[in-house]
Amino acid sequence: MSLGSHIEELKKKHQVLSAAVDKAQRSPGCSDQEIRELKKEKLRLKEEISRLS
Repeated sequence: MSLGSHIEELKKKHQVLSAAVDKAQRSPGCSDQEIRELKKEKLRLKEEISRLS
């Protein structure tokens, strides 16, 4: 896998997590802990994308 395709894959995962965070924040049954974990993973991906770019 080339670096460019790896970065694109990370960006796709970041978008999926972003949508999951939005959905979780609108869902009354979702705990703050679950939202926090999703946001942590989203931030980790963003930092990795920045590091590789």
